[in-house]
Amino acid sequence: MLTAQDRSMKFLALGDSYTIGESVAEDERWPNQLADRLNIPRPKIIATTGWRTDQLRAAIEADQLSSDYDLVSLLIGVNNQYQGKPAQQYEVEFEGLLKKAIELAGGHAQRVFVVSIPDYGFTPFGKAKQATITPQLNEFNAINKRIADQYHVAYFNITDISREGLAKPELVAADGLHPSGKMYRLWVDLIIKDLKIP
Repeated sequence: MLTAQDRSMKFLALGDSYTIGESVAEDERWPNQLADRLNIPRPKIIATTGWRTDQLRAAIEADQLSSDYDLVSLLIGVNNQYQGKPAQQYEVEFEGLLKKAIELAGGHAQRVFVVSIPDYGFTPFGKAKQATITPQLNEFNAINKRIADQYHVAYFNITDISREGLAKPELVAADGLHPSGKMYRLWVDLIIKDLKIP
């Protein structure tokens, strides 16, 4: 487990609704929970509900970020799947985003980590289409895992945790779709156990 000594560490969290914490309080967003647990400043978050890979890339470019982040996270893809975008397009765009994340970490792949896409088929919102959602998200997660491995970037599979959402309603936010703060805490428990920063 990482113990952060430098309280000036810069953390950048890139993503969509799952990173910005749709339907939960700011304190319950998983990047904020992670920063609090590591005793480092809360991250700069570039994430908006509904973003696909291409929209995240455009937002990163528009922000003109520096390339000196000590920690960069990337969780993106659910809206590519939800909007019916091809897996092949996701593959190309995700790889581009991961390369950009590494660049923003000063070229240090070991300062970057990828979080798998949660399975919203295990929520009240997605339950009826679970038979379609789950295989498609499995395909997208196989892609992002392979690319993360290719670039020697840490990968955290939180998808199994997300699949407890129907059995444990307290893990789903009040909107019936997004994770609750309790589920995000379980993600952080998983991440922090093996997170390493050089």
